Amino acid sequence: MWGGRFAEGPSAIMREINASIPFDKNLWQQDIEASRAHVAMLGACGIVTSEDAETILGGLGTVAGEYERDGVPEDWDLEDIHMTTESRLAELIGPVAGRLHTARSRNDQVATDFRLWVRDTIDQTDAALEQLQCALVERADEHSASIMPGFTHLQTAQPVTLGHHLMAYFEMIRRDRSRFHDARARLNQCPLGSAALAGTGFPIDREMTAQALGFDAPTANSLDAVSDRDFAMEYLTAAAQCSLHLSRLAEEFVIWASQPFGFVKLPDTLSTGSSIMPQKKNPDAAELVRGHAGRIVGCSTALMVTMKGLPLAYSKDMQDDKPPVFEAANLLGLSIAAMTGMVADCTFVTERMRQAAELGYATATDLADWLVREAGIPFREAHHITGAAVKLAEKNGVALDQLSLDELKAIDARIDERVFAALSVDASVASRASLGGTAPEQVRKQVALARDYLGQRA
Repeated sequence: MWGGRFAEGPSAIMREINASIPFDKNLWQQDIEASRAHVAMLGACGIVTSEDAETILGGLGTVAGEYERDGVPEDWDLEDIHMTTESRLAELIGPVAGRLHTARSRNDQVATDFRLWVRDTIDQTDAALEQLQCALVERADEHSASIMPGFTHLQTAQPVTLGHHLMAYFEMIRRDRSRFHDARARLNQCPLGSAALAGTGFPIDREMTAQALGFDAPTANSLDAVSDRDFAMEYLTAAAQCSLHLSRLAEEFVIWASQPFGFVKLPDTLSTGSSIMPQKKNPDAAELVRGHAGRIVGCSTALMVTMKGLPLAYSKDMQDDKPPVFEAANLLGLSIAAMTGMVADCTFVTERMRQAAELGYATATDLADWLVREAGIPFREAHHITGAAVKLAEKNGVALDQLSLDELKAIDARIDERVFAALSVDASVASRASLGGTAPEQVRKQVALARDYLGQRA
């Protein structure tokens, strides 16, 4: 490829450190696609003859068929996917294959291929996240009135509905999808035609190649075009944030599936057993999703550190841009699929959830609010009175609404029998009917809006 300048070939060490074909073979579809657009433009502009352009296009089709059928061969002497494809093309159609590289460099070639790959991956990620949202909405609708304890500091706080809890993750995923959409919009400019770094002296039509590849426009600056990896870092940043949300959801399932909680039974298909303890049903899929988040965050950090000090334009360091992106995309795809299956196929033990809400003094705030609303007591005083009631209930081993009226009046004489209407978990949940609240009617409204959103996105 560049032997005219060198008297000797690379050493074994150089050959190994320089070759990227083991990982950039993942770009083969995008490389063929970009090469087709490029040679079609060369033919249309008269830079190569129409006959040569057709011959090259036919050869590229043959190469693509071979890759699809047999995979991409790994010849480290050819370094990367670009030279691997060009070499095979030459074997098929002869010297005319050399015209394909007219008016382009591997610098703008890889920048284009990589953008196409990230764009395709974002589209696949978005579709997968939509399926996760659909699963969350279906289960939230099913459990719009199922009561569970809501937690702060992992301590029982107030009763909420399971549907409300699941819809919180719907909102997180909505934000994740918006971040991917934003990243896609910014990356959708075409570097092809920027050549090595300064553009080309051939009369090319960059608008034609950009349009053929589905880009909004060509990139505006050739130096920036070949050295920019913002699009990859933006993808990784969005992927990292998304993985954190998936990790939080996974952690909920790990906790809920433990025997002390018993809130959920995980599907057998996403659980494993123990080699020594026959009774075990381990939430390994959820735990791996939780672990993948750390690796995805590491991928994001790795590329940022690689790019942080590079002068314009291209440097070989940038060959290391693809492994972290490929790794993160694979891990994120697995994580989304695992959590979608878990949400869709798990069995929620709603009676256990309700029992936990009733035993955790989750309606204490409702008692304080009742004292403020019905007895005209300042909230801080009401808070103190309620604390005394909780202490007594805890001492007696009963729920708040199981204390007798005499016991409550002994704490504060202003309490009357109307208080019991506010102390049940059902009454507590139903009262939280403000916009975005946990009341079943509000959950059903949010589910309806979510269905509209998903329909509009589709």
